[in-house]
Amino acid sequence: MVDAKKARETREPVVGENVVRVDGAAKVTGGARYVDDIPPMPGELHGATVRSRVPRGILRAIAFDPSFDWSDVTVVTAKDVPDNVVQLIVDDQPVLAAERINHMYEPVVLLACSDKAKLARAYAAVTLDIEPLPAVFDMEESLAAETVIWGEANVQNRYLITKGAADTDESEAAIDVAIAACEVVVRGSYSTHHQEQLYIEPNGMIAWWDEAGAHATGSLQCPFYVHKAFKRCFHLEPEQIHITQAVTGGGFGGKEEYPSLIALHAALLAKKSGRPVRIIYDRVEDIEATTKRHPSRSWIESGCDRDGTLRALKMRVMMDAGAYVTLSPVVLSRGVLHAGGCYRWADVRIEGIGVATNTPPNGAFRGFGAPQTIWAIERHLDAVARQLGLDAGELKVRNMLVEGDTTSTSQTLRGSVGGTECVERAFEASDYLARRRAGPSVLGRKARGLGCAVFMHGGGFTGSGERMLKGKVAVDLLAGGRLEIRSGSTDIGQGTETVFAQIAADAAGIPFEHVSVAVPSTTHVPDSGPTVASRTVMVVGAIVERAAKELAARVEASRRPGETFAAAGDRLLAKEGPQSALVQYEPPAWVNWDDKKYKGDAYPVYAWMCDVAEVEVDLDTFEVKVLNFWSAADVGKAIHPLMCKGQLEGGSLQAIGWALSEEVVWKAGAIVNPRMTNYIIPTALDAPPFETFLVEAPYEHGPSGGAKGIGELPMDGGAPAVAAAVEHATGLIINHLPLTPERLFAAWLNSEAAQ
Repeated sequence: MVDAKKARETREPVVGENVVRVDGAAKVTGGARYVDDIPPMPGELHGATVRSRVPRGILRAIAFDPSFDWSDVTVVTAKDVPDNVVQLIVDDQPVLAAERINHMYEPVVLLACSDKAKLARAYAAVTLDIEPLPAVFDMEESLAAETVIWGEANVQNRYLITKGAADTDESEAAIDVAIAACEVVVRGSYSTHHQEQLYIEPNGMIAWWDEAGAHATGSLQCPFYVHKAFKRCFHLEPEQIHITQAVTGGGFGGKEEYPSLIALHAALLAKKSGRPVRIIYDRVEDIEATTKRHPSRSWIESGCDRDGTLRALKMRVMMDAGAYVTLSPVVLSRGVLHAGGCYRWADVRIEGIGVATNTPPNGAFRGFGAPQTIWAIERHLDAVARQLGLDAGELKVRNMLVEGDTTSTSQTLRGSVGGTECVERAFEASDYLARRRAGPSVLGRKARGLGCAVFMHGGGFTGSGERMLKGKVAVDLLAGGRLEIRSGSTDIGQGTETVFAQIAADAAGIPFEHVSVAVPSTTHVPDSGPTVASRTVMVVGAIVERAAKELAARVEASRRPGETFAAAGDRLLAKEGPQSALVQYEPPAWVNWDDKKYKGDAYPVYAWMCDVAEVEVDLDTFEVKVLNFWSAADVGKAIHPLMCKGQLEGGSLQAIGWALSEEVVWKAGAIVNPRMTNYIIPTALDAPPFETFLVEAPYEHGPSGGAKGIGELPMDGGAPAVAAAVEHATGLIINHLPLTPERLFAAWLNSEAAQ
């Protein structure tokens, strides 16, 4: 007879294997139900949002055409909102505009009707009387303007990081002295632009009310964000709110906080009409109204020795928050925390400032803040290398942080520091050093060049964030020795369900197929924290592992000789009733962060990456094509290697699009290219061949042998790597994104080559 326990102990592990995705079959066969695939509920209405077409003004009146038949149209305005605020970090954004208009697409009136055609006519029958006011669209102008959009001088929030000589009461003067004492001083300014998330599936929500309270289901990342918004707006008790994620076609941060607003809109219409309401945005409305990546401007002054040893860094970062705060504080925070790059600096002063403008509020987008500042510091080190006569890659390697070094926040790196190996792997695969020394390759009217970026990205919430959040996960024992994971973490296409099942299966020692993941619904799952910040695998996965181990240990403790795990589990259920393990995350005890001084252990661990891009530039049209892209990333432990590489390559392609073609075009506060025909993202035909290497420097507190979060990481380095490659190919120095042919041509006209 086979010993069942021994069989379990010797089963093949699934962590580290490319198992079939648990959601794969449903998605490829069309069986997965996204929000607009969900069949209509009885009596369901279609909802629409009437928006301002003025970027700033006073709402004087709302007129409804008296000749129109409004009898079967539900109308909601600000007076129908119990508490007119969207619950988030700062209570400044109304659910519906009541008096003031602060951006072009401000929601003012909600409409619902069972007939879509009549709904469109009703939309046209609403007139908004708005007195225009002067609007501000540029963040520097906003900072200097007398026009007040938000608070004191339009400043929403500030951060300051100091280290070394700058740790004095006169930190700016002290850093100026430290820089002046250096042998080589380099100054530069760098900017980035809006980027649209352009997830495959636009935003959509369905809401209804019944005796249990308020319900909403839809395309979202963070069900408990929506739950908190409902609690505030409708003054409900937590048990009266039921928020459920539908299958979600991508998010990238764009479905982090915005679904709260659209869910509130649908619920307001449902409450007033007494019928379910479905609001599904088309692509134009989604691009116009939802949040984008924050534009940024960075000014850097640095000092180093003539041999390239970096010494002092002074940096000022400004980000455009748009009309309301939304998630700007955490975006700016992560931006300044990553602004020093992955390099050793003895003396540091980094200031961050978030400024309001009369554009739609900006929010989370993959990397959230770090791509903007890593773009700046990487391009700045390219400039330092140029002045020193060194290769940029060599300069970066010489100054890279290693274990035992301290970051800009004075954090000592304590293991899982795989940056050096990442550089070695990427440089070797691309033959970077030799090809850079050989110079650009020119064939006819096309030039080829190579560039690199080296960077790191912190995993999880900043500082004490995870300790305050207290994220929880539950794992339940089901009949037949199966386990079900209950978590607020969502799968938005990145493979969370599959990876959680792998972690739990190996932790409990049961087959992968015997683990399921519950649909995230606030009615049934604990709050694991939002699906953001590269925390899902590293943080939530760690407590999934602990809960699965705890539950399996209970079964083992009651197991009889020769009895299968399934039989023992069933007997335990019959004897003691339902079995569940609820585990709360606790960060490592040594994590120490000072929120006031913005100093200490910003993140318990960092993921590391090196990108090398090869580009070809047409010297007549200045079109840029990425020919090859090599990257090596320290992921801690690859739970599903194929999906790891998919995340890294997908994020890198997104970064390439941000670098070369993606540009939101504005005119007087309005977006003039809100379509996929003229907001240009890279397609599969534009994707270069990717050669991606997984480096595993395990994080001792990560699940399954040391996994770290990597969702944000690949967004950070693609743009500076491409810009460095363009510079290598053409000699053109571009420090402002995107690198469109028009900008390259303008740079060429101003260059010596054109003279």
